[in-house]
Amino acid sequence: MNTVDNMSNSKIDRQKMDRSQSESTRPIIHDDNPRSLGFCGWFFIFLSIIFTVSLLPITIFMCIKIVKEYERAVIFRLGRIMDRKPKGPGMFFVLPCTDSFTKVDLRTKSFDIPPQEILTKDSVTVCVDGVVYFRVSDPILSVANVTNADMSTRLLAQTTLRNVLGTKNLSEVLSDREGISHSMQVSLDEATHPWGISVERVEIKDVKLPQQLQRAMAAEAEASREARAKVIAAEGEMNASRALKEASMVIAESPSALQLRYLQTLNTIAAEKNSTIVFPLPIDILQNFMNRK
Repeated sequence: MNTVDNMSNSKIDRQKMDRSQSESTRPIIHDDNPRSLGFCGWFFIFLSIIFTVSLLPITIFMCIKIVKEYERAVIFRLGRIMDRKPKGPGMFFVLPCTDSFTKVDLRTKSFDIPPQEILTKDSVTVCVDGVVYFRVSDPILSVANVTNADMSTRLLAQTTLRNVLGTKNLSEVLSDREGISHSMQVSLDEATHPWGISVERVEIKDVKLPQQLQRAMAAEAEASREARAKVIAAEGEMNASRALKEASMVIAESPSALQLRYLQTLNTIAAEKNSTIVFPLPIDILQNFMNRK
């Protein structure tokens, strides 16, 4: 009985720990319902309204704010996010002394991943760099859930590049850049979603190999090219020998063809090298030696 109770208690404690961890890592959820500021909060807001109305010609410039088309403003009223949605674009109204706001740029941004020394799966050290394109998809989460969304995304991109390429071979790193970029984009997008960041594109710019490895790969490629050249030359000689064999069989059927070929060769030598003296040898003299055999 005691063992059963201990097991049940351990399961309950484990479930409580998992629940607490999930609640601590859960991102901020949008809630359109306004939250109560309490008596003190409404009191300070009332004083701010009185101050604004009494000094209206001066405070009008402090209350009216403008954000551009590609910007949004996250308003904090007494430290709490107001309305759970950003303001803008255009003009909006804030109360002095109680309201503060943060501008968030919604345009797509890009940054270069610094060159990273990475050890591949087959124990080869390479230096890889890349570029990442991202934008803010949720201004509320980018302000409330992370201190600096841009810097956090930059640091996460560096570690993601090292983690992804650490599971690839050198041949995969050199040939499958598109697949590596896609896997990095998916990993970054999932990790930055609680921060309100959407990673649109990741590209691998350059892969630098060590000098010794470059020389070894160049020697291997040169050796393979020389081997192919020798094979091609051997195939050419084999084809030429077959053609000569067929020509000799044709000439053997007609003795006059050998004489014509001999005269054609003499004509070619005389045309190309005029200083060469050629003494023609009659074929009939050689014919007697051939008949003796």
